Parts: sequence; C-alpha cells; structure tokens
Amino acid sequence: MRVVLAGMGLFAAAALGLAALPALSADVRLETPGASRNFNTSLRNGSLSVATAAQEDATAQDLLAAAQADYARLLGVLYGEGFYSGTISIRVDGREAADIPPLSAPSEIRRIEIEIERGRRFTFGRAEVVPLAPGTVLPAEFRPGEDARGTLIGTAARAGVTGWRDAGHARATVAGQDIVADHARATLDAAIALAPGPRLRFGDLRIRRSDPPSRVREDRIRAIAGLPTGETFSPALLDKSANRLRRTGAFSSVGLTEAETPNPDGTLDIEARVSDARPRRIGAGAELSTSEGVTLSGYWLHRNLRGGAERLRIDALIGGLGGDSGGEDFRLGIRLDRPATFTPDTGAFVYAIAEDNNEPDYSERKAEIGGGLTHIFSDTLSGEQALALRYSKISDDLGTRTLSHILLPARLTWDRRDDPLNPTGGLYLDLSATPFVSPDKGSAGSRFFVDLRDYLTFGETRRVTLAGRAQLGSVAGGDFIDLPADTLFWSGGAGTVRGQGYQNLGVDLAPGITVGGRSFLGLSGELRTMVTDSIQAVAFADAGFIGEDATGGGRGDWQGGAGLGARYFTAVGPVRVDLATPLDDAGSQFEIYIGIGQAF
Repeated sequence: MRVVLAGMGLFAAAALGLAALPALSADVRLETPGASRNFNTSLRNGSLSVATAAQEDATAQDLLAAAQADYARLLGVLYGEGFYSGTISIRVDGREAADIPPLSAPSEIRRIEIEIERGRRFTFGRAEVVPLAPGTVLPAEFRPGEDARGTLIGTAARAGVTGWRDAGHARATVAGQDIVADHARATLDAAIALAPGPRLRFGDLRIRRSDPPSRVREDRIRAIAGLPTGETFSPALLDKSANRLRRTGAFSSVGLTEAETPNPDGTLDIEARVSDARPRRIGAGAELSTSEGVTLSGYWLHRNLRGGAERLRIDALIGGLGGDSGGEDFRLGIRLDRPATFTPDTGAFVYAIAEDNNEPDYSERKAEIGGGLTHIFSDTLSGEQALALRYSKISDDLGTRTLSHILLPARLTWDRRDDPLNPTGGLYLDLSATPFVSPDKGSAGSRFFVDLRDYLTFGETRRVTLAGRAQLGSVAGGDFIDLPADTLFWSGGAGTVRGQGYQNLGVDLAPGITVGGRSFLGLSGELRTMVTDSIQAVAFADAGFIGEDATGGGRGDWQGGAGLGARYFTAVGPVRVDLATPLDDAGSQFEIYIGIGQAF
C-alpha cells in the first residue's frame, strides 16, 4: 500500500515537535530522491521510527507503532516545506506498515524502509489574513508566488492575532480558514479570517486562592503586580506585571491569565495564580588564591519576612585565611528590601555593614548604615540611590585615625548578558557615583567607578568566546589622610590583575609611605574555547594602572599579568581554575585562583 498525501488532511501533523536523535541501534533506512542533506535531516529528525530504533529497550510492538505513526509525522514535515502531492511508503520487513494490524505485530523487526516521493513543491496562489490591525507585519514569505510552506500559515495567523491583541483587542481569535490545494497547478490558496473583538481595558486583578494559600497578602500581590486597571489592554503590560511578581523571589510560579468574558463596561479582569517559594534559603561559597588565601562566604535569606514579599538577607564573609594578604578579613552585612514601596517598580531598602579588613598596606575597621530606593527601569536596566553614614578606623603609612562620612551612593546597572555565571553574549555596564562629606574634617568629594564587560561568541559551533573587561575609577576631593582606605584604588589579585600579588600596586607618596591611588584603569581579555561539552580552556591577560591624581596624572604605574585557565561546568556554574604569572617578571612566580563562575 502507498499512502498518497493529497488524500489526507492538509495540516494533520503540521505542528509536531522535532528532536535531534542519537545513532541507531536498529536498521532504519530513509530515502528521499532528489532531496538535499538538510531536508533528509529534517525527515530523519521527524521520524518516530528512527527515534524508537535508537532505544535499546524498544520492542517489536514499539517499532510497529512508531512506523505506523510516521505517516502523519513525515507528512507534517513535507507540508511544512511546501510539498502536498508526495507519497510515503513505510515497509516493515517488506510489509507496508499500514497493512499490519496493530495487535498482530511480528515478534521481531529487523528493518524499516521509508521511501518518500516529495512531488512538486507548491507555491502560494492566495495568501491573506484579514482583517489586520494597523502596523501588523506578516511573514515576508507569506505571499503569492512564494513556497507554500505550511508553517508559514500558522505563523501568519498568529501574527494577525498578536497585532490585534497589541492594539487592545484581547479576545482576538481566528474566525475561519479556507485552505485549498490545487494539484494541477501546484498552488495552495490560504485565506485566514480573524475576529478582532472589541477593544478592552484592564479590569481588576483577582487573586485565585491556592492550596496551600500564599503567605503574601493579597493587597501586596496587587501592589507588586501593578496591573494598570483602566488602561487599554496590552500583552506587554500583562507580562510586565507577571515579571514584577517573579522578580520578588517570593513565588515559585506566577501566572496571570485573562478572563474568558469581558465585563459590560469594556474591561477585562485578570486572574493571578501564585505559588510560594520556600521562604528561607541559605547559600555558601569558597574561593582559593595562592596569594589571597581562602575566602569563605555564606548567606541566609528570608523571602517574605512580614507577608509583603519583604526580603531579608544576612551575609557573612571570612577572607585571607592562610594567605599573604595582610591578615584575615571579616564582613557581616544585613539588608532588608521591600518591593513596590512607592510605585510597582520602586522599592525601598535599609542596610547595615560591619567590616574588619587587614590588607597588605593598611587595616580598617568600619561600620556603615543606610537606606534608600531601588528602581527597575526595564528588564535590563536598574538603579538605586541611598543615604548612608560610615564610621572608619584606619591604620596605614599615614598613621592611625578615625573618620566619619556622610555618603550619597548611587548606582546604575545595565545587564544584557545571556547568563551571569557564564556569559557568551551581551553587554554589562555598572556605573556608581558616591558623593561624600566628612563633617569632622570639613572635606567633601566624590568617588566614581565604571565596570564595562562585553562578550562575542563565534564559529559554526559557537564554541569560542572572546570576553573583554574595562574598569575605570576616580576619587576627587579630600586629602589622602581624610579618605577611607577602601575608597582608594589598588591593583593586583583576582579582581584586577591576576598573576600579581594581592593589592601590590598603589602610590608611593614618599619613601616608606604607600597609599591607594585616586585613579584606576583595569583591562582584561579572555579567549574561551570549549574543549568538550563540560570543559573549557581559557587564555587571558590583565593590566592595571594606579594613579596619584583623580585624572590619572601625577605619580602612576602599570602592571600586567597573563596565564591559562580551565572551566568545568556544573549545575551551579563553571568551576574556575586559573594559573597566572606577572608580565613584568614572567615565569618567576605563579598564582593560582580557584572559584565558581567566570572571572568576569
């Protein structure tokens, strides 16, 4: 028996999912005379027989069922490419699969032969979707004379419905379709009729009770979602409300769905379904450097402290263990964030930090408390502004002193990376500016810092990535003796120049007096190449400049480092191992850095 495509429903299998398959463990042959390699690959990927034969535990009944299902599956592939008059023959050990009763499968199947005659490729005789909302763009190939690929019809219909929904017609649907294949002329006429429905406005956000019920109060869910009740319906605004809820971290799942029936006043209610995430979470991390020693960090997080999706996070860090970085460092921080405080995209926070830093050229104990606002401008752009009070006790080459400062830190982050732990594309830009005043010293100034990163992945298999980073810092105002030591810049170590000693480059003001610089420029580049699916080889080079003046003038010096590294990819991110040497004395010493995530 040969199955003629023209006798079957035109789109019976047009939307079936296709998957790449492993090597066969049974003999399945597929022949399509005159077809390209890519087309044959599409057919093999669409064949259930090929997939089933690759399974070691497949039975004869499984293989027969797969062969009989392949008529429709392969038909969908042909229709998807515009072939509507072909034939498909599938023989199981010489017998046409369609002629074998499903419950009378042979006890053993050794060979499945699939022969496909594509016939002529059809072109569109008529291709229209009506009516269309102003500004709707249909696929360029959906027009008379172009190849009548079946997938284009569904794409065009969805584009038409999306156009009306974007214009506020939330209940727009496909009202009818007229699809006719003319085998004599090898043309396909496709006419899709849309029913836009009325233009609607957002109604109320109705919270659906879950089991167990959410611990986040309903009034806070509505405030965080910020559904623009009364405004014209927009799928983009609906997605924005859902993303606001997800962004809090308080929910494991969020769904906003439209009511089936509009209200008499032309509004459409939205139903919210949320499931709570586990309220508490803990995490830990570790890094190792031959110069900086071991750094251990951990945090405790509560995602819904008082029923309003408030986030409380406590961080602790111990660094410099066993290293040559001046001693152990300690840090304890606590921060409370409240989303949707003034607007759905504006949150408030308070924080407190206590640190004891023992660095090669200074030691500093400090405490800082503050609070401020955060704002989400878009999915990739965010910022925050705070007001803080800092107290510092510093010992360095300038002596021992205590300082107090009022700070006004501001930060803007633009993050378009595809993966923060292993970026292969996208731009990252972090800008910070911190004006400060010292009431007891009568001085004022500002600290600026820019961190720019970019990534480029290329090659046919996209296994090679170029990563670049530039850091620029400047401190203006105040005398050196009036500035907190960690406000100034140092170079050397994992975050700046690998291969160099930790913070070994500062500014020598006089013999025996070394302080951090007012200006800093850091440059880093990496070439990352995937060796296997889980192992990556890396070559890198870093350079750093520290200057005495805010503009880079006065005393200043450069340092450089280079090396090789490896990354092993795990479920929590790549495990990083880097081996680096200083460029000014290459090969005389080596530093090893171990951590989780890419270096930048």
